[in-house]
Amino acid sequence: MLSPVTSGKNIVLVTGASGFVGSHLTRYLSGKGEQVRALYNTRRPSSELERLPGVTWMKCDLLDIFDVEEAMRDVTEVYHCAAIVSFQRRDKARLLHFNVESTANIVNEALERGVHKLVYVSSVAALGRSKEGEEITEEEQWEESRYNSVYAESKHLAELEIWRGQGEGLRAAVINPGIIIGEGDWDNGSAALVKVVHSEFPYYTQGINGWVDVLDVARALYMLMKSEVSGERFILSAGNFSYKEVFTMMAEAMDRKPPHKPAGRLMSGIVWRLSALKSLLTGKPATITKETATVAQRKALYNNNKLLKALPEYSYTPFRHTIERIAKSYLNEKS
Repeated sequence: MLSPVTSGKNIVLVTGASGFVGSHLTRYLSGKGEQVRALYNTRRPSSELERLPGVTWMKCDLLDIFDVEEAMRDVTEVYHCAAIVSFQRRDKARLLHFNVESTANIVNEALERGVHKLVYVSSVAALGRSKEGEEITEEEQWEESRYNSVYAESKHLAELEIWRGQGEGLRAAVINPGIIIGEGDWDNGSAALVKVVHSEFPYYTQGINGWVDVLDVARALYMLMKSEVSGERFILSAGNFSYKEVFTMMAEAMDRKPPHKPAGRLMSGIVWRLSALKSLLTGKPATITKETATVAQRKALYNNNKLLKALPEYSYTPFRHTIERIAKSYLNEKS
């Protein structure tokens, strides 16, 4: 049974609280003694999340302004984590509508209620993918490119809503995490990579990306909220690693054979087309899409210095430690 909505003061709001980042953030805030109003829509919280002290769960459609008004009653701080993450062509309209309009609704209500601060979870994808092999910073300006996914476009447009709110008096900050990795649904998202590596899948793509521990993301969100920082965006990345490096670390942590066959652009093209055909026949979402196959071949290098300068007391978990913790969790659940 979910808890009823409370009407107490000093409430911290988390949107998308039952999702990957949102659930880890909600646990972290609960551990800090915060009074959290945790929003969910279609994905109900697990029984473990429901029992977190200081957390009240509320079902909310962020596209419904009346739902948003009710959810933000007495709220002082907002962590906006909710988003649709998809690289399926069929989801284009839904992505652009939800990710942008939900953010606009949150921003508008935050302005109306004089919320103290809003921190938004964006993505490095919102910085654009026009450069390859060059260092990317927060100063990067969005440029149209065939390498930009619809998801990237939706996060870029959602960020514009945050900056619009900033211009109207809202104190806000944005984080742009690289690939977020951590314990979660082993069949979906980045956590599914662990399952793939455990199966000793032999191929690896030759791209490079920024990677970050989901626990580091939760900690950065909290520290930014409590800081005086406003009107800034921050790349979150523990480091730039090739997919081969990450998969090899995972394999070693699980005592499995690491991938050893490079999957070039030709093979990647064949794989995503086969995945699309399988999706067409089964009705299930494609595991690999044209967009994900393309991104996995590109070399994107992200500079993480800005956050470390803004929050001198912040540090990233050594990435190998992150991998070892996640691998141990997967093996424990599998056994």
